Amino acid sequence: MKAFYLTQFGAADSAFDLREAARPAVMEHQVLIEVEAFGLNFADVLARKGLYPEVPERPCIIGYEVVGKVVELGSKADKSLLSKRVVAMTRFGGYAQYAATDFRAVAPIADDYPAAKALALATQYSTAHVCMHEHMRLRPGDKVLVHAAAGGVGIALCQMALKASCTVFGTAGSPAKIEFLKKLGVHHPINYREKDYEKEVRKLLDGDRLAASFNSLAGSSVGKDLRLLGSGGSVVVFGAASRVGKKGGIFSSLGLLFKTGFISPLSLIMRSKSIAGVNLLKLGDYKPQVVAEAMQAVVKAAEAGDFDPVVGGSYPSSALHEAHAALENRSSIGKLSVFWEE
Repeated sequence: MKAFYLTQFGAADSAFDLREAARPAVMEHQVLIEVEAFGLNFADVLARKGLYPEVPERPCIIGYEVVGKVVELGSKADKSLLSKRVVAMTRFGGYAQYAATDFRAVAPIADDYPAAKALALATQYSTAHVCMHEHMRLRPGDKVLVHAAAGGVGIALCQMALKASCTVFGTAGSPAKIEFLKKLGVHHPINYREKDYEKEVRKLLDGDRLAASFNSLAGSSVGKDLRLLGSGGSVVVFGAASRVGKKGGIFSSLGLLFKTGFISPLSLIMRSKSIAGVNLLKLGDYKPQVVAEAMQAVVKAAEAGDFDPVVGGSYPSSALHEAHAALENRSSIGKLSVFWEE
């Protein structure tokens, strides 16, 4: 099989090498998937730049989700999955023509459901589902803030919050993305490059408070979100995009920690606020059933038309570097996917 190996940290056009590789061995709880297409996530950009601590030793195959056909089963995998078209999360290994993953990280999907949309349901919509349903209980009329609202997880969070009849504040960094958010139904799109989002949200709240913030940035934005939060509210952090563009290593991590600031547990108790972190990889390691339930729920909801993933671009495998560059530059809106060429 062919696979893209991450061989060095750096620019999108030099970090990957397309090589021949052996098909992955299938462990007892795994399935082997013949990959039709794989998806890109912001964590891939962090991995390529040396900013993601979970990445295996190079050279390695990264990638967190695939769509394809199950062609082999481990001895303890669900036998009904054989020959099914599925969307699946992978703990790395997704940038390959065959990928092995835990059968609980797999959900059958209709043959006619677009692969580019299906890929969004794996990491991004499942992350949004965990953020929404494992860490929050939103009620109609609640006010929520979604950072990077035109990104993959951001779109999913906005659609889910709107479905729950919440008032949604969404940040984005360009006029085109602001227009997109308006069409999506976001009540208060905010261009964070033109306005201080904390001041703008506070003005729009007019004395009220947020019930939740969904934060993919980390750093100083966590403190700002806590100030906007009301009692009973939570800041759910699921990324550290503010690290992109910074040099890697311990100093980058310390800088992010310094910007986040000191947060006293006693202060959280006194104000009845909370901070939660979401890492789907770790959940998959220690609570695979939570991830399985999330994926099954979002696939079912998408096939029923409850929400519609947005496709930001589909690329042939020969243009992987272009897809990576588009994601890093934040010029895309919606899910980016890569299809294997014949």
